[in-house]
Amino acid sequence: MASGYDVVIVGGGAAGIAAARTLASSGLSAVLLEAGPRLGGRARSETYGGRALDLGCGWLHSGERNAWTSIAEEAGFAIDRRTPAWGQQFHDLGFLPADQRAARAAFEAWIERMEASPPPSDHASDSLLPNCAWNGHIAAMTGFISGVGPERISVADYLAYDAAASECNWRLPDGYGTLVTRSLPERFAAFLSTPVERVALTADGVTLTTAAGDISARAVILTVSTAVLAGETIALPSALDPWREAAASLPLGRNEKLFLAISGKGPFEDETQVLGRPGDPTSGSHYIRPLGWPVIESFLGGDGARVAETEGADAAFAQAIDDLVALFGSDVRRMLRPLAASAWSADVRIGGAYSCALPGHAAARGLLARSYDERIFSAGEATNPTDFSTAHGAHDSGVRAAREAIGALGCGVRRPLTSP
Repeated sequence: MASGYDVVIVGGGAAGIAAARTLASSGLSAVLLEAGPRLGGRARSETYGGRALDLGCGWLHSGERNAWTSIAEEAGFAIDRRTPAWGQQFHDLGFLPADQRAARAAFEAWIERMEASPPPSDHASDSLLPNCAWNGHIAAMTGFISGVGPERISVADYLAYDAAASECNWRLPDGYGTLVTRSLPERFAAFLSTPVERVALTADGVTLTTAAGDISARAVILTVSTAVLAGETIALPSALDPWREAAASLPLGRNEKLFLAISGKGPFEDETQVLGRPGDPTSGSHYIRPLGWPVIESFLGGDGARVAETEGADAAFAQAIDDLVALFGSDVRRMLRPLAASAWSADVRIGGAYSCALPGHAAARGLLARSYDERIFSAGEATNPTDFSTAHGAHDSGVRAAREAIGALGCGVRRPLTSP
């Protein structure tokens, strides 16, 4: 690894890879440093039985305008454009049709109240009806969507995402994480297991301290999560304290995935879905035989993911199996076995799922996206004003930050660096 570059990208997730793709043809010298042993960040596909299971992002949300859709098409990735089975309780198991209608109506009415009369507090929980029987259901839904309960959600932030999102949610049979990691340009310099320990300002750029030595650069693009940015993992100059404060206002929610292997057919039908405990804020959502594969994908959000984090993967698997046994009958217990589980909150290089603005802090996304002195640039899903919490939001932020760096440095014009 050289000791001097025009641009150093810190973080090899969707934002960092998008920044690398943008810089690749700029004429500037650049390198990507990833703290972990793999690329992808919160996009992670693991292969089991020849099938790519996404332990991180798994859906091309707003697929018709998602940048990864066109990248997938250009790379020859198949795209499954079927409508997800979300919100359709298979055979109404454990969730009577009347209750489903009431739960759906309560959730939609909650959103309508936030739109029509946003509470002055900006707390989404202040738009809940007291003693509503379906407040637990709403909390479960926000756990899936935002990784937290309504009490920690900014109304302005939630509505910004809701207004921008479309109903096109597609999948990549070969894995979203596979697509993201394979999208790094072939000759782009990238180093894994190379955590940045310190970023320091110099007279004409920045110096980054790593275990492999110091690296000088004219500019750096930080694409790390808000948990890392606000924490102590990377020592940052005091000039970036406003950015760290903004990151702290955009904490990562909790979301985890479990995959159960299915042996035999049993009562499980392809492309179906059930809520494990309707009305319970800790309930998991169980997607059955996605793409016809012999697995069940259990998605935990908010309080449910917090329980999994506290009690461990074994307890989370046991709860998921208990949920399915309660709905499908005791015979299915022998058909199910734990296969894979995520642990995003426990990963010190990431620290959670995706960002959610605290009440009163939706504007922190814009603050976090600002550059400092045209030499420190910020990217990542948390910096996207409307498509936060998505891989395409991260992608677009990486492109934006790279273009800002190119504009500041001058395409193909490299100035010599002094020693730090």
